Amino acid sequence: MTAIWRIFYRCYCLMSRLKRWERRRFTRAGLMVLGGLIATGMTGLDTENTVAYQAVIPLMLLLAVAAAFSWFFRARFSATRLLPRFGTVGRPLNYRLVVQNLTRKSQRGLTALEDLVDLRPSLHEWMAAWRAAQKRVRSFRVSRPQRAFSVKHATARETPVPPVPPLQDTEVNLQLTPLRRGVLRFAGVTLARPDPFGLFRAFVTMSVPQSVLILPKRYPLPPLALPGTLEYQEGGVALASSVGRSDEFVALRDYRPGDPVRHIHWRSWAKAGKPVVKEFEDEFFVRHALVLDTFAEEAQEEMFEEAVSVAASFACAIPTQESLLDLLFVGPQSYCFTAGRGLAHTDQMLEILASVRACGHQPFQALEHLVLSHVSLVSGCICVLVAWDEQRRQFIAKLKRLGVPVLVLVVVAPGEDQELDPGPMRTEPGRFHVLEAGRIEEGLARLK
Repeated sequence: MTAIWRIFYRCYCLMSRLKRWERRRFTRAGLMVLGGLIATGMTGLDTENTVAYQAVIPLMLLLAVAAAFSWFFRARFSATRLLPRFGTVGRPLNYRLVVQNLTRKSQRGLTALEDLVDLRPSLHEWMAAWRAAQKRVRSFRVSRPQRAFSVKHATARETPVPPVPPLQDTEVNLQLTPLRRGVLRFAGVTLARPDPFGLFRAFVTMSVPQSVLILPKRYPLPPLALPGTLEYQEGGVALASSVGRSDEFVALRDYRPGDPVRHIHWRSWAKAGKPVVKEFEDEFFVRHALVLDTFAEEAQEEMFEEAVSVAASFACAIPTQESLLDLLFVGPQSYCFTAGRGLAHTDQMLEILASVRACGHQPFQALEHLVLSHVSLVSGCICVLVAWDEQRRQFIAKLKRLGVPVLVLVVVAPGEDQELDPGPMRTEPGRFHVLEAGRIEEGLARLK
């Protein structure tokens, strides 16, 4: 059985390479000629009843001559890519490319193509993705088609390059749309020039390895009344970095980045010649826990990616100027990252979410222990789950027994948005929401 899978996998790799080569080497007109060649070749087999076979030789010669012209393109270039720090899934990423002509001849009619690192799945990953896709197929049900495995991490436009004078450079504005979060790696840049017939393109490829971090997709959220109240935080100002409301004045100290303007002691600043702020003892402020369920199986890849996007949406929507947000999840180990004024910023939390991976090999109890160890510090929990089984229901029930306000969001597969038993959330139906993958924005719009 494994040998058969290997044959299928090699066919998949071969076809994907052939498809990529065909789309990059042939222009639109060239693809039409190639399609005409294949069509006439198939219909021209019966030479007695059709004359279509007479077009085969001219079309073959036309493509052969067009391909031969690619051997005469021997220009030399160098390229520099100017990338932003971040990109976002689903949003166009605009950047610049500087192309330098290293020859003494002006180069015209060029097109810039991006070469991304080949990220085709391994045999094991491909088999797992194929089986997961087959599990989603239901008999006698009309549903949208599912792709077994998508290797595309971004879609890039082919961009015309202005004429490049001899020994000079020109700047090109490029755009691509990331399709997956994480590190998007560039291998190089290819400059293409079509033959005189406009059918086949010659390539000059330059190695320009670079990378950019792609942040998770975010959805707009309505104004939310998040669960929780002001809580006392042990450690006071040192922990809170002057976030929240203080009750008792203790002393004066030097200004630290993030201190509220209202705490500045103006007279002391005038005397000392540097910013001085008032320090208070007891700190009370809202601190939410954003719990991300990373215990997804291979068949739940789509739900897990949507869960990460939901978590990123909340990370951006919760105002951390006057509160703190703890991101709790389990990877190779348990993690807790805190964002808020003076501690970390939302961008840093999004960077973490861009790199988080599913850990189906770990027991769910690892996340439960992590959250319960922090529950005394938080005002409320936002739990983003990829399933609603017995162990997750028991986890939510424990939080409720401890008196922790909870908002539960369960991401399910497309077409499985049937009514789930709220279980421990039955008494608070407004705090329990089922989000269908592919319709997350619609589901989040119903939050209150």
